[in-house]
Amino acid sequence: MTNASVREFKMPDVGEGLTEAEILKWYVQPGDTVTDGQVVCEVETAKAAVELPIPYDGVVRDLHFPEGTTVDVGTSIIAVEVAGGAAPAQEEAAVAPAPAAEPEQPAEQPAARQPVLVGYGVATSSTRRRPRKQAQDPAAQQAASAVQSELNGHGAAPAVPPAPAAPAAPAAPAQRPLAKPPVRKLAKDLGVDLATVTPTGPDGVVTREDVHAAVAAAQAPQQTAPEAPPAAPAASAPAAQPAAPASYDSARETRIPVKGVRKATAAAMVGSAFTAPHVTEFVTVDVTRTMKLVEELKQDKEFAGLRVNPLLLIAKALLVAIRRNPDINASWDEAAQEIVVKHYVNLGIAAATPRGLIVPNIKDAHARTLPELAASLGELVSTAREGKTSPSAMQGGTVTITNVGVFGVDTGTPLLNPGESAILAVGAIKPQPWVHKGKVKPRQVTTLALSFDHRLVDGELGSKVLADVAAVLEQPKRLITWA
Repeated sequence: MTNASVREFKMPDVGEGLTEAEILKWYVQPGDTVTDGQVVCEVETAKAAVELPIPYDGVVRDLHFPEGTTVDVGTSIIAVEVAGGAAPAQEEAAVAPAPAAEPEQPAEQPAARQPVLVGYGVATSSTRRRPRKQAQDPAAQQAASAVQSELNGHGAAPAVPPAPAAPAAPAAPAQRPLAKPPVRKLAKDLGVDLATVTPTGPDGVVTREDVHAAVAAAQAPQQTAPEAPPAAPAASAPAAQPAAPASYDSARETRIPVKGVRKATAAAMVGSAFTAPHVTEFVTVDVTRTMKLVEELKQDKEFAGLRVNPLLLIAKALLVAIRRNPDINASWDEAAQEIVVKHYVNLGIAAATPRGLIVPNIKDAHARTLPELAASLGELVSTAREGKTSPSAMQGGTVTITNVGVFGVDTGTPLLNPGESAILAVGAIKPQPWVHKGKVKPRQVTTLALSFDHRLVDGELGSKVLADVAAVLEQPKRLITWA
């Protein structure tokens, strides 16, 4: 390329104040031609997985970091040769990453771009790379741990060592197995090398079922070990498989890097636990009438095609309780030493996903009708399960519901989401003996737990909110009279 200059594209801040992101996948390699707005890589932050578009035309000269590297915001990740000799100052500009399904097109004139990402271009610290292992000979491979087998090759075939790793060079996109971020996370947790998995998804994409099948295939030989009781394989392993002590010990632990959503969740919960004085109150309530109403709503034409379940009515009951006790919907401003009462409710719903626990919220949930709330809950859950929740969907929550009952748990003491004053935990709904109209009868019963920030919510207010939620669930007709 004649009259060309090298432009450096830097890792942008793809959320509010994020400081780092992990490169999940490169879609280009050195020598490829790229155009303005073309997605060149996918990165994962503490909040979401997003795709990054390049802001100019040119030819890829170098990928500075391989897949799996955690890079600080503001660090150059790709060099592109562009025609015309652009001014160096323009290299600080970047475009906001567009959603994965529909990248936003940048302006037509790159020279007019301005930095639009919060915090972009300020980080100068070095990057932190995921530890990688070099390939070993067959004898050493038999003594490798589960973590080493994930990095160097699948442990089910130790006699055929994998090709030596090249951690310093970018991985070739064409040779990397195709899989969505949640599937990659699952493979990491289970110690599965995606390169050894046979894909069954469209266009050769590895699915969750493929990963589980690979795990089952790897475990099959161990299940036929002589006289190894399946209920206690660890206790019988030395007698059934007289392996070297190093091999036996190393297989008992798996180390999982703390990053992304899990890292952000851990930091947030530690900050919440040691900043806000938590108080938790409990109430056990008969929700038989609520369960009957759920079944009736499922047959209602107004709810056709919508997700109708107990969580919908529990969410509505909490919104009614907040309407009757608005001071519960507040936050503590430490800098200003003020209590900030919110006149809107962004209702957070804790969701367990393959990437970890996230809490997206329904904006202005207080203003939604019951069918609208059902539609919003269904969309929130589906998006979270697909790993497509955006960073904005997890910001600005005011109060949260966590449904531990789906795991068969009776109740718990939930920790507050940072910046919120209350969180409601819902336990499992089970048939239990209950005194109803003077007689002991089997009724559908659950236990609710409300944790609140005692700096701004006293025992009276917290008790009123919890009692109101319980009253609505016991007598759902109060939704009409109280709403």
